[in-house]
Amino acid sequence: MISNPFTGAGYLLRGLSLIGKPGVKRHVVFPLIINILIFAGLIWLLAAQFEILLEWLMPTLPDWLAWLDSLLWFIFAITTGIAVFFSFTVLANLIGSPFNSFLSAAVEKNLTGHSPISEVGVFEETVKALTGEVKKMLLFAGIAIVLLIITLIPVINLVAPVLWVIFSAWMLSIEYLDYPLGNQGLSFPDIRRVIRQKRFLSLGFGGAVMLATLIPVLNFLVMPVAVAGATALRVEQFKRHPAG
Repeated sequence: MISNPFTGAGYLLRGLSLIGKPGVKRHVVFPLIINILIFAGLIWLLAAQFEILLEWLMPTLPDWLAWLDSLLWFIFAITTGIAVFFSFTVLANLIGSPFNSFLSAAVEKNLTGHSPISEVGVFEETVKALTGEVKKMLLFAGIAIVLLIITLIPVINLVAPVLWVIFSAWMLSIEYLDYPLGNQGLSFPDIRRVIRQKRFLSLGFGGAVMLATLIPVLNFLVMPVAVAGATALRVEQFKRHPAG
């Protein structure tokens, strides 16, 4: 198998072609709707509270500062957009984690003709997915703290931007390859070991996912597309690994 970043990156586009396949689409629509509703609700709540704040603040200002109302709404819109961008990946994956194992299984069934998991164990899969997501977040948070410290150290911090990019690509490759590899019964340490065997392939895939998350609106589709792409990557580029 060829292990290079360009091959890995191509699997994100492969995922886009897979999410509309029969038997797969239903696993995409439901978590996508949940994420959109949650973020829309949070934005609406924030906007309502901000409007209450302005209704209290603006009457206390002189008339010649009335233009501040529009400026403050503009700042609010920009700030909210940035907050949504940086929080979306974390929240979307936490919310979607119970569904992503089944999405990955549906994609694998479409590709191979058989599913690695049974939908009768919904509760077990949900608990396993949420537990795995928490473990990943703790690992990523620990490494991010180390990188943050490096960022604050003069001279050494010159390499920090490169390290952040590599870390982000690595983090996203683990995030999404965890589902198809986890469906094979692998533990989280085993998943990390397997991914290291195809390091450049995995980093290429993670880098493509990272770039896709930078595109507004489209980033709402990144999660299911990345899960589908990671599953195709696992099926076609990784040997089948037994549990344990």
